[in-house]
Amino acid sequence: MTFTLGPALLFCPADRPERFAKAITAADTVIIDLEDAVTPDAKASARAAVQAAEFDPTRVMVRVNPVRTPDFALDIAALATTSITTIMLAKTESVDDIAQVPQHLNVVALCETAAGVVNAATIAAHPQVIGLMWGAEDLIASLGGTNSRRADGTYRDVVRTARSTVLLSAGAHTKAAIDAVYMAIADHDGLAAECADAVASGFTATACIHPGQVPVIRGAYQPSVEQVRHATALLAAAEGARGAFQFEGAMIDEVMLRHARRVLERGRH
Repeated sequence: MTFTLGPALLFCPADRPERFAKAITAADTVIIDLEDAVTPDAKASARAAVQAAEFDPTRVMVRVNPVRTPDFALDIAALATTSITTIMLAKTESVDDIAQVPQHLNVVALCETAAGVVNAATIAAHPQVIGLMWGAEDLIASLGGTNSRRADGTYRDVVRTARSTVLLSAGAHTKAAIDAVYMAIADHDGLAAECADAVASGFTATACIHPGQVPVIRGAYQPSVEQVRHATALLAAAEGARGAFQFEGAMIDEVMLRHARRVLERGRH
């Protein structure tokens, strides 16, 4: 049974089971959240809600609490009675954290602390890890900072470095790379711009916190009609070419053909 990822991943609080069906209908992949979205006094009832639900294990994962908390073992024990095969491990900091996860579970490692970002490459190499995600606000908190963005809305340099590090680490080990949530829920233009950059940079998917953000993410990851036309024509022209060749005024080599194939691949999803 293969887990299907993205492009739009939607977080849903585990203690709000009345929202489960809506989230699954709205998004490509749903992350049922036992960590930050659930207050400490509601975690037990949230676990019970997860156990009572019937999830499609190819489209739903559960974010569990960090391994350094007592809640982690309780989360894992609760999932043992469910069909869930994939977890998102909050605040993953090393391969030692992954070693605490039962071997039958796939892991999306959430690298959202300084240690997690620094160790992202070794985390990505672990065989249980199927993808990496990063988080801006937890990262800044782990550094003792107060805000991940400048006044103009752009990420601070340290955050941009972390984003790039996680993307490169995932890519180096052919694992999925998930871009962080865009916290300004009503700012669809800002989300679209950030998703467009994620797509162009090589991210596999983008996570979000509101169903209204899903269409924006899907739109960014879906290539335009012109992009599909250009990629199709380029690959057709390459069939009779030997080595590098010119196409629509540009010099084309194998790497440009790879870009075109990726555009068509995104168009099929």
